[in-house]
Amino acid sequence: MNSQELNKFIKENVDKIYDEMVKIRRTIHMNPELGDEEFETSKLIKEFLSKNNIEFFEIINTGVVATIYNDDKKNGKNHTVATRADIDALPIFEENDVEYKSKNLGKMHACGHDTHTTIQLGVAKVLAKNKDKWNGTVRFFFQPAEETDGGADRMIKNGALKFEKRAFGNSDFGDKEKDSRGENRKIDAFFALHMAPEIPTGKIGVKVGKAHACSAQLKATIHGVSAHAALPHKGVDAILIGAKVLEFFQSIVSRRIDPREGAVITIGSFKGGETNNIVCDKVEMLGTIRTLSNETRLFIKETIEKDLPIFVKSLGGKVEVSIRLGYAPVINDEKMTDFVAGNIVDLFGKDALETIKEARMDVEDVSYFLNEIPGCFFRLGTRNEARDMIYDLHHPKFNVDEEAIKYGIGLQLKNILEYLKK
Repeated sequence: MNSQELNKFIKENVDKIYDEMVKIRRTIHMNPELGDEEFETSKLIKEFLSKNNIEFFEIINTGVVATIYNDDKKNGKNHTVATRADIDALPIFEENDVEYKSKNLGKMHACGHDTHTTIQLGVAKVLAKNKDKWNGTVRFFFQPAEETDGGADRMIKNGALKFEKRAFGNSDFGDKEKDSRGENRKIDAFFALHMAPEIPTGKIGVKVGKAHACSAQLKATIHGVSAHAALPHKGVDAILIGAKVLEFFQSIVSRRIDPREGAVITIGSFKGGETNNIVCDKVEMLGTIRTLSNETRLFIKETIEKDLPIFVKSLGGKVEVSIRLGYAPVINDEKMTDFVAGNIVDLFGKDALETIKEARMDVEDVSYFLNEIPGCFFRLGTRNEARDMIYDLHHPKFNVDEEAIKYGIGLQLKNILEYLKK
């Protein structure tokens, strides 16, 4: 198919399945499950895949990896493309007044993962039903625990990128071809999306290079010496030291990091003291570190671990500090991002393309897939002010304009099928 024929094929097939996919999205939305607890969501995914004759295997309890093999035996071509959808929800009480409101009290799809999953299922269905229109292999990652404990990293470590040897039923294939189509197969391209309530429905945002920050979790416990409030000189005030430590953290960002490099340290919890007339002897601080590069994150970590104990000691106290590295930064491949941008314009017109200029400081564990496979993580517009769909991610009134499902399925089909032409 040429580009015009492909676009027509995509739009016709998306229209055919749209009503079905809306129902699926609403079913998932009504039944949200937290990270590593997505048993019913996983069951729905597996039933859908089975119904559409798509191979899959289970991974890390609730994860699912599906594959459609459509090898070009005549020409020996077999590019492999992968997509990913996260499937977990958040511990949030939904405040939307809709017929498909969450039935699981205190749990909500407030980040759009219900729609990510729906779009990926729709893409798989169209590809499985139209194998005569394309050649190659497509792998689908249905990933648990994006919001909690890095499901992407655990999926990869447990074999999500690996392929088993397959029998082709044709003795004409040589050993080399069997290997390339079996366990030595590599994934050539990766495409994933995220709901974007800051972008109107019908527009799709792309960002070359650094797109999301990396993170680390920080805990500092400051020990002082208790004393009567009337005799503070006999004690060491952990609260006073804690206030100075807050300044210490901010001085790292403002005076020790290149101002052109994105970095932020946030202390979200500061706890100490039990009463009003005793000098506090212990303060616990919890926070996060966000940077746009692993190098800057490592610099901050090493600086705090090396210099903070010396700083606190100079004030008469002691400190225990623990820093646990979180998700890696999301970095989009330049060629793949340009490829996606071109597909957006070709399929939906130039007005549908939104070029994102600034990286986001929130984190996303899709980074682990992008570390292994060249690809692009793009943002699918879902803002509709006329329908009051204006609330940000993780808000109790966040909701998705379901018209975005058409754009998501359409663009992912375009990305996959155009790449497999190569």
